[in-house]
Amino acid sequence: MGQPLIQFEAVTKVYTKGALETHALRGLDLQIHPGEFVALWGPSGSGKTTALNLIGALDVPTTGRITVEGRELGKLGRAELSALRRDRIGFVFQSYNLIPVLSAYENAESVLALRGVPEAERRTRVMKLLGEVGLSGMEHRRPSELSGGQQQRVAIARAIASDPAVVLADEPTANVDSENAERILQIMARLNQERGVTFVFSTHDPRVMKYARRLVGLVDGKVATDVQKEQGA
Repeated sequence: MGQPLIQFEAVTKVYTKGALETHALRGLDLQIHPGEFVALWGPSGSGKTTALNLIGALDVPTTGRITVEGRELGKLGRAELSALRRDRIGFVFQSYNLIPVLSAYENAESVLALRGVPEAERRTRVMKLLGEVGLSGMEHRRPSELSGGQQQRVAIARAIASDPAVVLADEPTANVDSENAERILQIMARLNQERGVTFVFSTHDPRVMKYARRLVGLVDGKVATDVQKEQGA
């Protein structure tokens, strides 16, 4: 399969609060390759969200090594990590994390604006993406004027606008109804198949697991199962 896009090597993560220690990851070894559609699943406390936060350089491991596109995160400075998050990693959160005072269009273009992409190119790219996620004609609406499912679709457009190496989706269906969850997953699956976007989910939702091509089950911060589904399964 070639070089992994993401690699965990003996990664541990311990959270300390006073005398209390919580071991979120216990020597996690994992490889994810370009173009995969992977669900990290397991019960609450299994370490799946922690793993996603570490890939996204939103947190640092206690011990072990994480590489993204061959770059060891622990050896990157603050500015390099910030650039990595901006340019190479897309984020989709269960709470959407849209900026309330910005329109759908402005939210979706925000990463491109930060990267200094010219305005004409931003407009072409964002309008095409909003069409792909079913939001044509809604570009001027603010988050408060959109349903939960529509807000999540804006978040997807924002996540992939900069052509990232990977999109990290933390419980993306948690706050939407079944119909919208299905539509969101169909959009992500299509982007994976047609654009080759790599997706890594943290979830305990059977709907996400139905769409995922690979299911990595975490228990007590370690890989318990790793199943590659057959095409059409």
